[in-house]
Amino acid sequence: MEVRQHELPGASQGTRRALCSLHFGRRLTGRKVYLQASLHADEVPAMLVAHHLRTLLEELDDAGALLGEIVLVPMANPIGLSQSLQGAHHGRFDMASGVNFNRQFQHLTERIAARVEGLLTGDAATNLSLIRESARQALDEHQAQSEAESLKLLLQTLAIDADIVLDLHCDHQAAMHVYAGSSQADTAGLLARRLRAEALLLCVCSGDDPFDESLSRHWWELAERFGAAHPIPPGCFAATVELRGETDVDDALAIQDASALVEFLQDTGHVLGQPPAMPAARCEATPLEGVQPMVAPDSGILVFHRAIGDRVNVGDCVADIVDPASSARVPVIAEVGGTLFARLSRRWVTRGMRLAKIAGPTPYRSGKLLSL
Repeated sequence: MEVRQHELPGASQGTRRALCSLHFGRRLTGRKVYLQASLHADEVPAMLVAHHLRTLLEELDDAGALLGEIVLVPMANPIGLSQSLQGAHHGRFDMASGVNFNRQFQHLTERIAARVEGLLTGDAATNLSLIRESARQALDEHQAQSEAESLKLLLQTLAIDADIVLDLHCDHQAAMHVYAGSSQADTAGLLARRLRAEALLLCVCSGDDPFDESLSRHWWELAERFGAAHPIPPGCFAATVELRGETDVDDALAIQDASALVEFLQDTGHVLGQPPAMPAARCEATPLEGVQPMVAPDSGILVFHRAIGDRVNVGDCVADIVDPASSARVPVIAEVGGTLFARLSRRWVTRGMRLAKIAGPTPYRSGKLLSL
């Protein structure tokens, strides 16, 4: 294993932060896997999974079982790790700009297309190499304007030539769930089964350019743009893995999840060895456009009546909001049927706050599909 330190430009005089990346195996076969933990720095379960994953990868590396290079970034956000205010950790948004750390990555399709126009061939492998090099050049030319933008550019550059990218997160309170591209449903289904996920959410474009889509989206957009005469393979499978809730920091769970990720890499041919039998699917893939983000109709005490993983029907009361002054109770009603896969951890809410998410089977939303 090789440890690399990547220094970020300081936000002000006298400050310096560095990102650590761990490199396993060797890039002899052309295969590469990239995994990162806690891009939202207050999502701690992902860092514990990375801790146990490091041990597994070291053992596999020593045994010569890695078919290519695997890069692990165990703490993807040194900026967010330092953001504490009066005892509360705030790792989701950059305090300097207010921008979500998992939004506004570089969407590269147009820049790549301009570079490869007239150079693509009838050979898919040649086109894959050309697109990867063009993507790297586009990132090399981009000038970040802040420390947070520099971090995002560095992370995207570390992953840009990987054929598997897994971005490890967690939600407030949640079941295991996975986000991926619609055109990558088959591979996403394997990942979801290995992780025993209870929701698999697919879309073509979620909006706001999150990390996973900055690595995968340009592949299907370029393939559609240039057509069958210039075959472009799916050069990168990228997914966001939500490792349950923010307090699910448990060694046994983390070991289980790290082992499942290794088994998935055995399924994809990046790690030698016969994985255990594939677990039964716990969910069917549903469109991200079908997710109902339940919103607080009023302020007050949030009292949930449904647990994580419950199936709900249209019209079910999922929660009440209680006004402690008047004792009035305002119900929060499911507008779609599906699985309640995530909910808010705080119990005092204000009007308009997102409270929970239900994975429904029918798309009905458009535009920006992710929360802030």
